[in-house]
Amino acid sequence: MAKIAIVTDSNSGITQTHARELGIRVLPMPFMIDGETYYEEITLSQSEFYEKLKSNADISTSQPSPESVLNIWDELLKEYDEIVHIPMSSGLSGSCQTASMLAQDYDGKVHVVNNQRISVTQRRSVMDALELVKAGKNGSEIKDILEADKFNSSIYIMIDTLYYLKKGGRITPAAAALGTLLKLKPVLQIQGEKLDAFAKARTVNQAKSIMINAIKSDIEKRFGGISPDNQIYLAIAHTQNEEAANILKDELHEQLPDYPIIFVDALSLSVSCHIGPGALAIACCKKLI
Repeated sequence: MAKIAIVTDSNSGITQTHARELGIRVLPMPFMIDGETYYEEITLSQSEFYEKLKSNADISTSQPSPESVLNIWDELLKEYDEIVHIPMSSGLSGSCQTASMLAQDYDGKVHVVNNQRISVTQRRSVMDALELVKAGKNGSEIKDILEADKFNSSIYIMIDTLYYLKKGGRITPAAAALGTLLKLKPVLQIQGEKLDAFAKARTVNQAKSIMINAIKSDIEKRFGGISPDNQIYLAIAHTQNEEAANILKDELHEQLPDYPIIFVDALSLSVSCHIGPGALAIACCKKLI
């Protein structure tokens, strides 16, 4: 049986410490902050990132350099027969396309998964890949299974402030000013390739209700309905808002008591830089195996 390595990037929310525990490799995502390059969890912590974000620093994301990707692959292939590489969604970054091009020179030993996920749902794909390795699947089979499952997930995100969407050019200054005046709490969604608008709420409680109802609807209409065999993973995520995230976890559990919430975690910094602190999110993934 082939020995298979799993590689992802820090958009998955998997820390370097957790990666070592899992036996996988995590590429740190680079950030340009006021002209200087930082690497998530290597030279840039969550707290440092938010300090710079709140100080109005000029922050932009980038993809890992080809050299950093190749170095990890070459190192792993000294010990492993194949690599399954799970980058962030191709609709949100060029890193997936870059990795796919680089993999063409590896004679089928590197399998780049384009299953259009990010953050907590990308993390779930990594965990699924590890389970598939244990089940005896080869790299090509794991890639095909994960890509066939790509639309069986959702993330809904409540934005606390419109400032960062305006700063990034995702909404106009006029729309941001009106939304701020009306104290709107937009709810965004990630299903597949894009971060899209989903609904507008006037209060945090209304936004949480919208997200919970959206998850219920997805379970009923997209994932085969609520059933006692718990074929859904639920997760809560946030941007520097852990206390509120734990409250949301309790509220979600009241609504869906038969579905365990597998973790409460921070949204990846690549998402956070566009939406700012104070956000709350609910994610669901259909169980793969």
